[in-house]
Amino acid sequence: MHARAVAASTTALLGTAALLLPLSPARAAENSARPLVIAHRGASAYAPENTLAAVDRAAALGVDWVENDVQRTRDGELVVLHDDSLRRTTDVEEVFPGRAPWKVKDFTAAEIARLDAGSWFGSTYAGARVPTLEQFVHRVERHHQKLLLEIKNPQLYPGVEQQIVKVLDNEGWLDRRHARDRLIVQSFSADSVRTVHDLRPAVRTGFLGTPPVSDLPAYAAFTDQINPSYGSLSAGYVAAVHAFKGAHGKPLEVCTWTVNDAAAARRVAGSGVDGIITNRPDVVRDAVRG
Repeated sequence: MHARAVAASTTALLGTAALLLPLSPARAAENSARPLVIAHRGASAYAPENTLAAVDRAAALGVDWVENDVQRTRDGELVVLHDDSLRRTTDVEEVFPGRAPWKVKDFTAAEIARLDAGSWFGSTYAGARVPTLEQFVHRVERHHQKLLLEIKNPQLYPGVEQQIVKVLDNEGWLDRRHARDRLIVQSFSADSVRTVHDLRPAVRTGFLGTPPVSDLPAYAAFTDQINPSYGSLSAGYVAAVHAFKGAHGKPLEVCTWTVNDAAAARRVAGSGVDGIITNRPDVVRDAVRG
């Protein structure tokens, strides 16, 4: 994840959403359990990010939650990749040297399937591929894990929310059990989050960012989580978020990113967050076990 500007239409959303009454301050104190640990792009400190190997590594570490990023190819396939370019995490420059700047949207799924997405990380992972969303959720399902799915760059891929929902539905991820306990869809785009909520109200959603407290009632109308970077976090802000009910009638949650060392993990856990997104889930888990 990288911080970025919220979609321009967020202002309009905030202007039209109905205000919600805050919960009593006592409700904020209910978040006393240890936070969830979420493997960022899989266990990405130990295996190439967003690959099936990173999912496997998270499972081997005993981590239940995996986060990923979704982009779309030129021919409309959903693939799991963080950047909108293939350059950083594949050998695309070697395989397709004349096609700079190597944007995901300019390549077909078949072309992307040819790329090595593991050698950049280490020779052990040579030949790892960029997975499709279907392949990724199959692997998460195999390990009985849970998925925090980020819609990446939705402004580049009109209609991507509908397409993601369709894939998840086809793969059995929108039944009651998954929607209630095993799936959260998030984005930096408020429009994208609200679209998912409107399409499938049963699915839990998260907004990536740190909206002003005065704007939280509007976000609470269509999201269940407010997920800020840990550098922008404070205990006061977490308590303010917890004081509002989200789209499913429960207190808004806070999952913060990207925390990779024990000291930072203990600090954000002490602020009352509900989840910690990390490249090093074993380190964070050990730090917050207390």
